[in-house]
Amino acid sequence: MKARSLTRREFLASTSATTIATVTSPVLPLAASVTRTAGKPAILGGEPVRKNRPWPDWPYIDDQIVDAVVKTTRSGIWCRIQSASGTVPTFEKEYARLMGSRFCVATGSGTQALHTCVEALGIGPGDEVITSPYTDPGTIASILSARALPVLADLDPASYQLDPDDVERRITENTRAIMPVHMMGQPCDLQRILALAKRHHLVVIEDAAQAHLAEYQGKKLGTIAPLGCFSFQSSKTIACGEGGAVLGDDEALMDKCYTVHNHGTNRAGRTECIGPKYRMNEFEAAVLLAQLAGAQERFERRNRNAAYLTSRLKGFPGLVPQKLYEGTASGSFYLYAMSYQQAHFDGLDRARFLKAVAAEGVGLSPYIERGLHREPWVDHIAQSRAYQKMYPAGRLRRFREEMCCPRCDQVCAEMVMLWASGPLLGSQADMDDVADAILKVYEHREALRSI
Repeated sequence: MKARSLTRREFLASTSATTIATVTSPVLPLAASVTRTAGKPAILGGEPVRKNRPWPDWPYIDDQIVDAVVKTTRSGIWCRIQSASGTVPTFEKEYARLMGSRFCVATGSGTQALHTCVEALGIGPGDEVITSPYTDPGTIASILSARALPVLADLDPASYQLDPDDVERRITENTRAIMPVHMMGQPCDLQRILALAKRHHLVVIEDAAQAHLAEYQGKKLGTIAPLGCFSFQSSKTIACGEGGAVLGDDEALMDKCYTVHNHGTNRAGRTECIGPKYRMNEFEAAVLLAQLAGAQERFERRNRNAAYLTSRLKGFPGLVPQKLYEGTASGSFYLYAMSYQQAHFDGLDRARFLKAVAAEGVGLSPYIERGLHREPWVDHIAQSRAYQKMYPAGRLRRFREEMCCPRCDQVCAEMVMLWASGPLLGSQADMDDVADAILKVYEHREALRSI
């Protein structure tokens, strides 16, 4: 059955009460915001909702960051092993303190952080790690680098997170770990994942690459499982270009992570295991240290703006914001993500919708075009001479045959998101522009089918 689209009056009736109830700051009445959207769509020659007004820049730059890099340059201490009190060891202590963890090991990227954990846990050939198909390729690269087998489980299509039921269906006698990804910086269904890991005697590695400072059930993401990993790539909400970190409370396990990331050499200088050189450099740590003081305020501002934008969209079936699990206190809002429901736009497809919203001065976009289960690496691994030596032919055949994640395909087809690291640092008026542009396109959906 074709979904019935809301009239303007029905939209107002469904959202006005919840808008006032959800947001504590002063709210622009929806009736006024609808008036702003009246008139021809910009893509058809009308005036755009937002004109000649820039969004907040990202990555974040200020004089403190510049001064920190200059100071590090002049110090001549450019590598962590030159000084026990350099910027990298100092950053590790400060980031662990900020996140509420005992220990931190800083790496050159989030992918390196994840691979460090996989190696430190002794996971390798013949072993399997279950993770998400809806993530950056770095997630599976960390497993493949250890010559283990990434097994992809399907999603909850409303949250874009791993579905614990499908995770459990894919556990075998060779499964060693689960690597859930906190997509968009929001918590996955971690309570259930931890419970099934305990039931099956598995370890959990949190891929919290997008989830700086986000909180779930009273703890920050990346500090709940035995090991958690972060990325500081330039788009992240705490950024230094590249860079990553491992957090954990188990001192012996974190010492193993240090040894692995330091080309197998421990803190005492003894080389004792296989390990790549994944050390963060002093310049990256200088950039990170200089922005930590303001990171919490920027995090809180993103959460306020995201809550306001969600309140503006509440009750509107055409764009449904990401589902949050019980226990979610806050998210990093690396991305502000929504599911586009084409039926409620009377068949206006996502590409035309995005084109029309862009003409109104608001940049929304898809995110991941295809899940990792549809990428060429799957065939590469199944046909790889190395993997054929390490895994039985029957297992590789099933690995390929079971690479089916239809709900991930649905998410890829429906996803609409706002790159949020910078834009969510804007004003409430900026958030109104986003909502108004969406509503304006919705109001003119029939005319826009011809663009």
